[in-house]
Amino acid sequence: MSTYEQPLPLPQRRTSVAGVPRTKGISLAESMRIAFTTLLANKLRSILTALGVIIGVAAVVALLALGRGTQETITESITANGANLLTVRPGSLDTGGFSSTGSEAKGLTIDDAKALAEAANVPAAAHVSPEYSNFGTITAGSQRTSAPIMGATPVYLSIHNSSLAKGAFITDKQVTSSESVVVLGSRVATKLFAGQNAIDKTVNIQGMRFRVIGVLASKGRDTFGLADDSVVVPLTTAQLRLFGARDITSGKPLVSEIIVQARNQTSISAASAQITKLLRARRQIAAGAPNDFSIDNQQDLIDTIASSQRTITMYMGAIAAISLVVGGIGIMNIMLVSVRERTREIGLRKAIGARERDILTQFLIEALTLSTIGGLIGLLVGVLIAVIANQSGQARAIVSPASMALAVGFSMAIGLFFGIEPARRAAQLDPIDALRYD
Repeated sequence: MSTYEQPLPLPQRRTSVAGVPRTKGISLAESMRIAFTTLLANKLRSILTALGVIIGVAAVVALLALGRGTQETITESITANGANLLTVRPGSLDTGGFSSTGSEAKGLTIDDAKALAEAANVPAAAHVSPEYSNFGTITAGSQRTSAPIMGATPVYLSIHNSSLAKGAFITDKQVTSSESVVVLGSRVATKLFAGQNAIDKTVNIQGMRFRVIGVLASKGRDTFGLADDSVVVPLTTAQLRLFGARDITSGKPLVSEIIVQARNQTSISAASAQITKLLRARRQIAAGAPNDFSIDNQQDLIDTIASSQRTITMYMGAIAAISLVVGGIGIMNIMLVSVRERTREIGLRKAIGARERDILTQFLIEALTLSTIGGLIGLLVGVLIAVIANQSGQARAIVSPASMALAVGFSMAIGLFFGIEPARRAAQLDPIDALRYD
C-alpha cells in the first residue's frame, strides 16, 4: 500500500430513488481529514511545494511594508519643517526665475510680506514668515564652517515647527534694531563649540561679530538636509547689514521667500488663490499675463512624491508576486503527480460510493492547504524582515493589515486556481480503469 492509500471511510446509505439504493458521499470534514493526513504523510515534499508560496508572500509583505515606510518617512521629512505651508518666491518656475521679457524677475519685498500678513487680504492664512537666506562663513576661534544664514522674525520658530535646545530666540525688538545676535542650528553649534555651552559666546559671520543667544533643538536630517546646519539672525540684520538686500527700484528690503501657513490642510488651496490674487494686484500684472512669482504647495509636493513611491512599490510588489505564480505552478505539478500516484485509491473510493465532487473537494482542499500554510509562513517571514529593517535603522517598514490580507488572500487564490485542474482530472477518472492502473 502506498503512503497515499489511507484507510477508507465506508460510505453511508441514504434514501433510495425508484427502489435503487444510493450511497451518501464523504463529508467535507472527512475530506479535510484525509487531505491533511495525506500532506502530513509527505512532510518534506509538502514543505518544498509550499516554498514558492512562502517566498512570494514574504517578498510581497516585506516590499509593501518598506514602500509604505518610505512614504511615511518622506511625508514626515517634509512636514518636519512645518505643516500646511505655502512658499512664495520671486520668479516663475516656467521662466526659470526670470520675467516674461527675459529680465531678472522682480523680487519680493518686506511690504509684500506685510500685505500677506493682513487677515483681510489672505483670510485663509494663519501665519506669515518673511525670510532672507544666503550662504556665509561662520568662525569661532579656530573653528570654521559654511552654513545657510536665515534672516527671520520671531514667527519663524512656530511656523517651521522648531524649538530651542537652550537659550532664547530672536525678538521683535532685535529685528527692529537690527541687532547682531544669532541662533545656531544644533550641528553648527557642535562644530563650533564641541562640548561647550555656546550661549553668550561670540562668532564671526561674514566678518561681523555676533552674540549667540540660542541653540535650536535637533530635527534630524530633513528633506533638504539644512534644518540643523543653518543659523538664524534677525531679518533686518541679514537684509541690511550682512547682504545689502534692497530692491534697486524702490529701495525696500528684499526677502528671499515668504512662508505662509494655511489655517488647516483644507485651507491650502484657498490660501494659494488669495495669495495669487493679492500679489498680482500689487505687482500690477495684466490679465492673462503669467505670474512673475511662484507658490510651492507643500501638500502637492507630498502627494507627488507619495504617488511616485506608490507606483514604484506597486511594480516591486508585482515582480514579487511572480514568485507566487511560480509557487502555484509548483503546487499544480505536485498535485498532478499525486493524482497519478493515487489512481487506484481514487478508483477504489469511487467504486464504494465516493462522488466526483468528493474527490474534487479533497484535492482542492490539499492544494488550498499547501497555499494557505505557505502564505501564513510567508507572512511571518515578511513581518520578520520588516522588524529587522526597523531595528537596523537603515530603513523603515510599516506592515499594514491590508497588505497582510492581500498577500495571504492572493496565495489562497493561487492555490485554488492551480489546484482546479489536478482535482478535475482526479474527479473524472473512470473507477474501472483506475482500479486496473498499475
